[in-house]
Amino acid sequence: MDLPNKRPDNMERITTPELAQAFIDEQVDAVRAQVGDKKVLLALSGGVDSSVVAALLIKAIGKQLICVHVNHGLMRKGESEQVVDVFKNQMDANLVYVDATDRFLDLLAGVAEPERKRKIIGAEFIRVFEEEARKVADDVDFLAQGTIYPDIVESDGVKAHHNVGGLPDDLQFELVEPVRLLFKDEVRVVGRALGLPEGMVERQPFPGPGLGVRCLGAITRDRLEALREADAILREEFAEAGLAGKVWQYFVVVPDMRATGVRDGKRAYDWPAIIRAVNTVDAMTATVPELDWALLKKITDRILAEVPGICRVTYDLTPKPVGTIEWE
Repeated sequence: MDLPNKRPDNMERITTPELAQAFIDEQVDAVRAQVGDKKVLLALSGGVDSSVVAALLIKAIGKQLICVHVNHGLMRKGESEQVVDVFKNQMDANLVYVDATDRFLDLLAGVAEPERKRKIIGAEFIRVFEEEARKVADDVDFLAQGTIYPDIVESDGVKAHHNVGGLPDDLQFELVEPVRLLFKDEVRVVGRALGLPEGMVERQPFPGPGLGVRCLGAITRDRLEALREADAILREEFAEAGLAGKVWQYFVVVPDMRATGVRDGKRAYDWPAIIRAVNTVDAMTATVPELDWALLKKITDRILAEVPGICRVTYDLTPKPVGTIEWE
């Protein structure tokens, strides 16, 4: 069944809970009509788009939806736990949780080149998802995806006709893409109307390779752990200072290099943590916000006191251009 690739000119922008509810009701009917009593498979990353699609499909078809959440070990602190809590515990979803941390980190051991890291993470993700898809392939007829309108516009309509999950040809499912004509801001409004927590709806853009491209160079487990903890402190303090939603994106980067420090009167030779915060309208250019000095000091004090292995904290002042938003 070919779905329309063009947003109707008269389609009203979804900006209110009422408009979101009308959209949800309409899509619930459309999904039920398309799927009938068959099963649907969804790769649930915890990102905004896949989470909204999952919540919408649970409303429409309940346990006929099989959600697969692959934890590649490169998620931010608490993210996989939140996915399990929201979907399995609160929404009673049919959720398959795969902890593939060791698989990913073993493959990435010693790999320093950013593009190679990205390829390994992307390919392994598809492999893990494919294994889960094969387990249920006999029961499943549909693949749900969080395709949104900018994806279609950017790929000139091509994307919609392939399993974007990258699954092999013998695993072809018919696609279910309920938010395919929506813009990102509309997806968030729909997510709120579906009762998803604010932290999930307002989740910042997060690269597919996750913390894999913020733990610079060859990833080691101890440095990845230090990065995850430092990043969590940054996010906590930004939220506390009322900056969540005001600064477009903020995160910590930990490079594969050491700096000299002094801890308890002894020489320390540990990693620096680099804070990156940017504001942007279109992600093509970005500016660096002037953060309150007291806030930067508080974040620094907490990271140095609470995160083993970090002995310096710096703030990256580089706008885009010249610097990209991510370091790798």
